[in-house]
Amino acid sequence: MTINSIFNATVCIMGIAILSIHAINSLFKKNKREDEKRLLIFLVFTIFHFITYLSFTFIKTKFTNDLLIMSFYTTFYMFNNIEMFLLFFYMLSYVVMNYKIKKILYIVNVVVFLIFILLDLLNVFTHMFFTSEAGEYVRAKTMIISQGYQFMILITVFIVALINKKLILREKVAFFLYCALPCVAIVLQNIFKGYAIAYASIIVAIEILFFFVNVSKNITIAEQEEKNKEAQIKVMMSQIQPHFIYNALSSISTLIPIDPDKAQKTLDDFTEYLRHNLSSLTETKLIPFEKELKHIETFISLEKVRFNDRLKVRFDIKVKNFNVPPLSIQPIVENAIKHGILKKIEGGTLIFKTYETASAYVVDVIDDGIGFDKNNVNFAGNKHIGINNIKSRLRTMCNADMEIQSEVNKGTKVTLTFLK
Repeated sequence: MTINSIFNATVCIMGIAILSIHAINSLFKKNKREDEKRLLIFLVFTIFHFITYLSFTFIKTKFTNDLLIMSFYTTFYMFNNIEMFLLFFYMLSYVVMNYKIKKILYIVNVVVFLIFILLDLLNVFTHMFFTSEAGEYVRAKTMIISQGYQFMILITVFIVALINKKLILREKVAFFLYCALPCVAIVLQNIFKGYAIAYASIIVAIEILFFFVNVSKNITIAEQEEKNKEAQIKVMMSQIQPHFIYNALSSISTLIPIDPDKAQKTLDDFTEYLRHNLSSLTETKLIPFEKELKHIETFISLEKVRFNDRLKVRFDIKVKNFNVPPLSIQPIVENAIKHGILKKIEGGTLIFKTYETASAYVVDVIDDGIGFDKNNVNFAGNKHIGINNIKSRLRTMCNADMEIQSEVNKGTKVTLTFLK
């Protein structure tokens, strides 16, 4: 074997070993995020890419015919483009951005990718990028064009990472290095022909991306989950106050001689309410919205036993198939009833609705209670610690947003937006 063949084989073996460790680690992780699933696909394909190139490194030492050379190099150029294609989709799943912009980038990427794959296939007939003469690989003058898609993706990833305000400095640097290293390597590989410098740079770039982005994010998420758990405990404890337990049990006691069946149902609801709150103490992941909705319905059922016609509720549920942090919506419903509707002697109506937009799932909690003047309310104060905790968990756990609108003597509307 020649020196460059030994160099290329060594690079491939190292790449296969290192990337396999990361892939296996990702494969066996439970509850993978969407970006981790995309990263795993990217790693598996890159391993397959390296194995293919390693095989070719050994095969071409014994078999050197034009058909073999054309077949393998066409495959490699297509693999390079596929790898960039998968990298771009990993970045889109990782980075938080406007849904419409993300969709445009998605469509443009697919179209341009297909164009370059078609050009790679046409090269077999046109030889616009390379050819094979007497079993030797020969580059055309327009060879650099074949790497246009790779440069385009790397530049796009760099720009998106640079201007995205949601990424921290560590993440920006990691994406920048991933873009910079292959670009430099591609240029060097065109100078030092025959050496797989680009493949060596891919190993280094993926290591940076894996440790500075994926692993670091997992550590950050673990720390945040601990904070979220503490916040959930505070929210739960703020709800299960002695007066609430006393009022619920008092209502059940009153119903027993009057309406035993209703008393039994109310007791079942109260048990379910406590069970859900207590189970939320250990729940650090998102839960199906339907589970939170059931908890809301149970709470409202308990309140209606106490307040009868003073509390009217309308549900308008158009979408359910999304996830939310536990105890993130029910406390808002409780606030609407306790601090809005029931502050009026005659009571009022709560409207609970969900719907879907192109970019998000939306939950509205609307009441026609006493309302308030937002300019006179200090939401940062300890009095509103429950709302602050909910806002924090919505933002950190699922990049959701909370908007509060209110007008004195007209009511309050709280809108929760869960981005897709």
